[in-house]
Amino acid sequence: MNINSVVAKKKFGQNFLKDETVLRKIIQAMPKNDNKIVEIGPGLGDLTKFLVDVKSVEAFEVDTDLCKLLHSIFKEEIDTKRLHINCGDVLQAWKSELVDEPYDLVANLPYYIATNIILKALADPMCKNILVMVQLEVAEKFCATHGEKVFGSLSVITQSIGEAHIVVKVPPTAFEPPPKIDSAVFLIQKNSDRSDENFEQMLKVAFKQPRKTLMKNLLAVYDKTLLQEAYEELNLTLTIRPHQVSTSDYHQLYKITRSLDGRRESGDTSK
Repeated sequence: MNINSVVAKKKFGQNFLKDETVLRKIIQAMPKNDNKIVEIGPGLGDLTKFLVDVKSVEAFEVDTDLCKLLHSIFKEEIDTKRLHINCGDVLQAWKSELVDEPYDLVANLPYYIATNIILKALADPMCKNILVMVQLEVAEKFCATHGEKVFGSLSVITQSIGEAHIVVKVPPTAFEPPPKIDSAVFLIQKNSDRSDENFEQMLKVAFKQPRKTLMKNLLAVYDKTLLQEAYEELNLTLTIRPHQVSTSDYHQLYKITRSLDGRRESGDTSK
């Protein structure tokens, strides 16, 4: 198999990034540190060839045909330990930690599993930064601030962990074959990890029906009197919608409802 005979496989969501201007912008946006690089879905190695010039790379590729091709293209880099290629499904290999040292995830992610991979990276204590290409709509959800219509649970989770911003928007023409949607590279710089599953469960309830009021969504699970007390304490209006509530207020709402609920269970109803 040679690189010119490769045909993108739909089942792996393959769209190979070919625009060198975009590739260089990804390299320029990488945080300056000594962390290893993890690349998921190296494909034909278009980004990999830039990454191995900067740092050592741990790559994960699910397509066995591309694995063989990458081993051929990057024989020297593999021999000199600048690149190690893992062939197989990264999600099956990924336990609590993907690699046993601090790393930055830098990748053009397969769109069909991009959100899942990013959430795994946010929970991985060894992952320190995430610089990835995804579809534009997904990037906007991770990077949104409260008040924006696309602000949702992914935005709150990200803001709870670090800071995120879009580096560059990328048109379909940058890929081969071109996807039917616009894409974007965005960066998350972490300062902590995902940890509280109960908080994220609350977020799922809060954003289940984004066009309804937050109160109406939460009433599906939480006690009305308890919510009214929490709203009063946070000075939230009863008509506020999920995207209008800040990340800090979501955390406060979670703490207050748990505290009030705990007091009721213990029989202590005093303020």
